[in-house]
Amino acid sequence: MLAVQLIDWGRAPEVREIPDPEPTGGELVIDVDAAGLCLSDLHVMDTPSGVFDYPLPLTLGHEVAGTVSAAGPDADASWIGKTVVVHGIWSCGTCRNCARGRENYCLALAREPGGRNPRIGNGLGHPGGLAERLLVPSADVLVPTAGLDPTVAAPLADAGLTAYHAISSNSDLIDSATVALVIGVGGLGHMAIQILRAMGVGTVFAVDNREQARTLAVSLSADAAYTSVDEAASDIRAHGGTDIVLDFAGAPATIESASTVLGPGGRLVIVGTAGGRLTVGKDLGLASGWQVRAPFWGTRADLAEVVALAAAGHLIAETVTFDLSEAPSAYERLRRGELPGRAVVLPRR
Repeated sequence: MLAVQLIDWGRAPEVREIPDPEPTGGELVIDVDAAGLCLSDLHVMDTPSGVFDYPLPLTLGHEVAGTVSAAGPDADASWIGKTVVVHGIWSCGTCRNCARGRENYCLALAREPGGRNPRIGNGLGHPGGLAERLLVPSADVLVPTAGLDPTVAAPLADAGLTAYHAISSNSDLIDSATVALVIGVGGLGHMAIQILRAMGVGTVFAVDNREQARTLAVSLSADAAYTSVDEAASDIRAHGGTDIVLDFAGAPATIESASTVLGPGGRLVIVGTAGGRLTVGKDLGLASGWQVRAPFWGTRADLAEVVALAAAGHLIAETVTFDLSEAPSAYERLRRGELPGRAVVLPRR
């Protein structure tokens, strides 16, 4: 089969022919219908050797939707023929966090101090879904999509799931009076605007320095979209500050300015990884009682909720589609910030 693989650290991926996967034990094979591209993939590609405990060559792709086509001898064969989305966190299932239903914080997937980043799941240490077929360890990482368009379903595995978890884990701040700020209206941010509205949030502001992204934000029902937090600040303060800031950029400029528009008891939720840093202290003149959080991805139960939102028509991924052979060039367009919403590869088109 054909697959998009990272051959060496610091290099662009290549489309290569590799052996078809053969399931053993409880494993299942997915015929990949759609696979999303993510900025996290670029981070993995650009990282020097020794940081990730990932064997190379590695097939990329952690946002995957497809159809179960084969099962190992110990697997539940009733999954064959079902359309699914893959939960990209392949946790141990037995540690205290997994027992709490918080498998996105699995202790077995934690990086040891000074150690290398461990394998997390498909495309992030284990062979991913930018290929014609994907091998998964068991049905425990699958969520049925009941025929949802795979182009819509694939981005739910990360862009939708990460945005949903970042919002739902702050549910005590979410109601019709909530003032929310979404920074970065890309693959995750445009999902967040829709999720906030589906949860009944009353006021949603957005920030992005790209005109196309601001237009998208308003079309998705953001009350207003601005080029920067500083530009939005006066309108936000007129509303008493924000209850929750969702920073999907995580850049130095966005994190620093976002903290200045929090209302009392407000939270800054940092999702993006663009190198921003924040000095935390109660004597810094910020709003009283503020908090900072840095959530990671989401649980399988969260993913089922996201799929349900999409199936009900509350969550639609804005996508640009590519053939498998076009994936390397699509990654370059993603790097340059040229793609609105989410880039999705259709391996079997």
